Amino acid sequence: MGGMTATPPARRVLLAAPRGYCAGVDRAVIAVEKAIEQYGSPIYVRHEIVHNKYVVQTLERKGAIFVDATAEVPEGSIVMFSAHGVAPVVHQEAAERRLATIDATCPLVTKVHKEAVRFANDDYDILLIGHEGHEEVIGTSGEAPDHITLVDGPEDVANVTVRDESKVVWLSQTTLSVDETMETVDKLKEKFPQLISPPSDDICYATQNRQIAVKQMGADADLVIVVGSKNSSNSVRLVEVALGAGARDAHLVDFAEEIDEAWLDGVSTVGLTSGASVPDILVEGVLEWLAQRGFEDVELVKSAEESITFSLPKELRKDLRAEAAELMARGGAAAAG
Repeated sequence: MGGMTATPPARRVLLAAPRGYCAGVDRAVIAVEKAIEQYGSPIYVRHEIVHNKYVVQTLERKGAIFVDATAEVPEGSIVMFSAHGVAPVVHQEAAERRLATIDATCPLVTKVHKEAVRFANDDYDILLIGHEGHEEVIGTSGEAPDHITLVDGPEDVANVTVRDESKVVWLSQTTLSVDETMETVDKLKEKFPQLISPPSDDICYATQNRQIAVKQMGADADLVIVVGSKNSSNSVRLVEVALGAGARDAHLVDFAEEIDEAWLDGVSTVGLTSGASVPDILVEGVLEWLAQRGFEDVELVKSAEESITFSLPKELRKDLRAEAAELMARGGAAAAG
């Protein structure tokens, strides 16, 4: 017996469910495809429709043009606003440039915008928990700039001041880490005991479900691979949640070829998930890559059923090319008048 070596532990992959596309992303991506089908290219999209490199490249090939600012869209064109939402000033800019618009803002982001407007109208100070510079935060802040203060994580709480401690409410970006957000809220409540919470949780169901699934498998995984782009807030959070749940190592990759073979040293269990803007074809690519290296056994770690869907933006039921032409004509007539 003494000469026998111990058999190495079986190699397996724990595949998280739910993962990948959420209802808001699905709706936004289909909206771009449908707009191109209906109205022909180009369809201009302000900012990345969703934060995923592959999705953006695929839509570009189909005829979408991504721009950073409304001013880059030629007058009289069709422009789509991304799933992250935009501030009211952007709608204004689009009207001034006589653009026909399609609003693909996720309905869950729209809910936060409406909360911001409602609390601002009631003269509350709004503490918006989120990441500085993120498109969603810029859009929400723009709804009530005089009433909103950004709180970027628990360590930012010390700097927060309000006008009246009895009229303070917190809202949040929809794609944050649930745990870190609640840590921030607890700190804010210590500082402002009368702080009001939003009527319903702002962190979206998909972000929460993906984090719960990662927590479930993180403790059992030597390595967690999250498929997603670096500018995708919810994907970056999944890496943090995996490490917090006990995974020895966790990495974010856009594509299978970005995985470093060295990460597999001494690894028998790999956890795999993807952010809410990631099509499953990219996850399949990683599963293939792992199978080629002996990780053929795949177990599904299921933590929730997702059946939520959102109807497409109403603008896809109109003739926007005609509307854009009419806006241009009206603008021309006004200039001539």
